Amino acid sequence: MANQASGKNGSYLYAIIANRGEPVSGERVYDFSGICEGKVYTIPEGVIAAVVSDIVAGRIRPERRHLAAHQGVLKRLMEESSILPMSFGIIADSPGAIRKILKLNQAALGKQLRYLEDKVEMGLRVTWDVPNIFEYFVQTHPELQEARDRLIVPCRLPSHEEKIEIGQMFDHILNQDRQAHSDKVEEILAPYCSKLKQNRPRHEREIMNLACLIDRKAQKEFEEGVFEAAQLFDNNFTFDYNGPWAPHNFVELELKL
Repeated sequence: MANQASGKNGSYLYAIIANRGEPVSGERVYDFSGICEGKVYTIPEGVIAAVVSDIVAGRIRPERRHLAAHQGVLKRLMEESSILPMSFGIIADSPGAIRKILKLNQAALGKQLRYLEDKVEMGLRVTWDVPNIFEYFVQTHPELQEARDRLIVPCRLPSHEEKIEIGQMFDHILNQDRQAHSDKVEEILAPYCSKLKQNRPRHEREIMNLACLIDRKAQKEFEEGVFEAAQLFDNNFTFDYNGPWAPHNFVELELKL
C-alpha cells in the first residue's frame, strides 16, 4: 500500500477501518499499544481511517515480538469492528502520506470494507500423519509399488534416471491425491464460507492449506463443517483448524499511490 519509508520517522500501518458509512471525525487513540510500545491511533480521511502508530525507523524487522505486536493490534481491532488488515511492515513517510492514500482510494477501500464487513478468516490445514510418506503411498497405490519393485531391487543401486522416474511418479500421485482430498473437503465447507482460498502446501506431508472467509457469527457452524469433513478420513490424516484471524487472504487491492 505504502512504500517502506527511508527517513527516521514514519507511520506504521496496521489496518483500514470504516465508521458505518459516516464521516470519521477526529483522531481516536486506543487503550493498547503497538509495535515498539507505540501509541495506536487513527488517521481519518472521509468515511475511512487508517490505524497506525508512530515509529522511529525506516524499516521494521520481522522479529517475533514485532509480529506478535502487529497481530495483537489486529486482534483488538477485530473485537469491535470490521477491518481491512494490512501486511506486516508497511511504513508510510508521514501521516500526510497516509491521508493522501486514503483520499485517492476512498472508493476501492470502501468497497473492500463492505465486502469484508462482519467477516473473519479461519484456517484449515490437513496433513498426512504417517511415519514415512513415501512408504504410505507405496502401500496405498499398487502402481507405485509395482514401479518401486521394478526399479529399486536388492543388490543393485538404482540409476539416476530410475530415481527421477520413481520420484516423478510419486509426485504425480501425491498431487492427484491432494486435489481429490481437497475437493472433498471444500465441497463440505463451501456452504459455511463466503469464499475459500487454497494456499500452496508448505511441505510434502501437507495436503491442503485452506483460508476460509466466514461470517463472524458462523464460527460454530464452520467448526461443525470441519468435523463433518474429518469423518471422511481415517487416522492417517490430521485436521487442524485455527482462527478467527483478520481476513488477510481476501484483501484484493490495487491502490493509487
